[in-house]
Amino acid sequence: MIEFNDSDFERAYEEEVDRINEQLEKEILFAMIGDVNTGKSSTINRLVGEEVASVGAQPGETVIVKKYKYKDKIIFADTPGLDDINSKNSEETEKFFKEADIILFFLNAAGTVFSDGEKKYFDKISKINKKIIFVMNKIDAADDIPGLVKYVQDMTGYNYSVVPISSKTGEHIDRLRNAILDILKKENKDILFAKSIKAKSSTANKWILSAAATATGIGAAPIPGSDIVPLTTIQVGLMLKLATLYEKSISKDRAKELILSSLMGSLGKNIFRQAIKLIPGAGSIVSGSVAGSLTLGLGYAVKYAYENNIELDADILKSLSSIFMKEKLVSKGTAI
Repeated sequence: MIEFNDSDFERAYEEEVDRINEQLEKEILFAMIGDVNTGKSSTINRLVGEEVASVGAQPGETVIVKKYKYKDKIIFADTPGLDDINSKNSEETEKFFKEADIILFFLNAAGTVFSDGEKKYFDKISKINKKIIFVMNKIDAADDIPGLVKYVQDMTGYNYSVVPISSKTGEHIDRLRNAILDILKKENKDILFAKSIKAKSSTANKWILSAAATATGIGAAPIPGSDIVPLTTIQVGLMLKLATLYEKSISKDRAKELILSSLMGSLGKNIFRQAIKLIPGAGSIVSGSVAGSLTLGLGYAVKYAYENNIELDADILKSLSSIFMKEKLVSKGTAI
C-alpha cells in the first residue's frame, strides 16, 4: 500500500507556486524583423487572439522601432524593414535584438523566400541572438511549402525552427505558439506568455501530454513505490499550471484532495487491475502506463472543468477522468 506523504506534497505545491509567481513578475520581449507587408502585425493579432498591432502598413511606414505592449508584461518590438539595415536606426534595432527573448524573423512564402538581403540580415542578427524563429507567412498564397521550409533549413543549418503559417486564415498559428513556448520554457517565461494570450486549449494539451509522458517514464521505475514523490510533483505542477493558464484559483487543500483522488482513488486501482489482466507480471511497463494514464486523465479533467466553469471536487474529477481515459489504456501495456 502506497502512503501519501503530506510533506512531499507541501514541498511540491509551494515550490510550484513560487516558480509560477516568479514567472509572472517577468517581462517578455519579442523582436520582429522582416520586409514590409510580411504580415507581422496580423500575426501578432493571431498569436494573442485580439488586435494588438495595426495592420495594413504601407512600404516604409516603420522607420523606427515600434513597440506594442500587451497585458503590461509582453512587448512586441517591430523593427525597421530590411532595407533600413544600414540606416541610422540600426543601432536602436540592434539593442532590441540583444535584449529579445525571441526574434521572429518573417519571410513571405508568396515572394522570394530568404533573399540575399534576408540572408545578410540573418547572418548579422544570429551573431547577436540565436533565439530565432522563422515565421514563413502567406502560405495560403504559395505552393510547395515543404520545399520552401527545407530550403530555409538548408540555408540555416537546421538550427532554427521554421514555421509556415497563414496569418490570414490562422493556419498553423498553434504551431507557432508551440515553437514560442519551447523557447520561453528555457527562459522560465512560458507560463507568463500562455496565461496572457486568449488561446488556451492547444497550450493546455501540450502541457498535459508532456506531463503524461514524463509520468509514464517515472511510473516505470523498477523500485516499488519510488515513483510516488516525483509523480506527485508532476501532477501538482500540471494542476497549478492549468489553474494559472485559465486564471482559476486552487487552494492547497483542494489540490491535495484532487491529487489523492488521482493517485490512490478507486479509479487508479481499477485501471491497474485492468492493465495487469492484459499482461500478468509486466511490472514496470504496466506501472508506467498507469502513471501516464492517471496524469493524462487528471489533466484533461481539470482542463474540461475550467473551460466549462465546473467546480472540481474528488467525485467530479473521478467521473471526468474516467471519460477521458476510457480508451487510452493501450492493449498489451503500451504506454500512452
